[in-house]
Amino acid sequence: MVHAVVIVVAVLLVALCGLGAFAVRRRLIQRPGGTFDCSARLRVPAAADPAEPLDPDAPLPSGSAPAPEGGGDSGGKGWVFGIGRYNRDSVEWFRVFSYAPRPRKVLQRSRIEVLHRRTPVGQEELALLSGAVVLTCLHAGEPVELAMSEDALTGFLAWLEAAPPGQRVNVA
Repeated sequence: MVHAVVIVVAVLLVALCGLGAFAVRRRLIQRPGGTFDCSARLRVPAAADPAEPLDPDAPLPSGSAPAPEGGGDSGGKGWVFGIGRYNRDSVEWFRVFSYAPRPRKVLQRSRIEVLHRRTPVGQEELALLSGAVVLTCLHAGEPVELAMSEDALTGFLAWLEAAPPGQRVNVA
């Protein structure tokens, strides 16, 4: 009986330490300031080319199903909750549910090209935070989708446009 109580207490302590580590990590990420909630889909499904908006009247290739409205594969898969942090000429993106002290992805301002924005559709509405706007971008030629609030989007686009003279910035 005593062993069972000791094991239960040990498991609870380990769980509390794990939760405490998440809280401390998030606080350390937010400490320098300039952070915003930002979900990301780093591996955009290849169902559609993100550089080309979908034409709903275009014929479908044989054996393919119609894509949802709004473009791309919006099945809600691949979205990860995260925190974006401005750091000079880059945005560092951290996963929320991770113990890693370093960002998962670093997006340099000079290499980001905004293609278009849209509202979440279908299962994306459940996978993303309420009121999120999906921003489809290319970073160094790789497609990336970011989902953030309207306020965070305004700040992100303003940060992109505030690039130093001589930097090419493409904001849709």
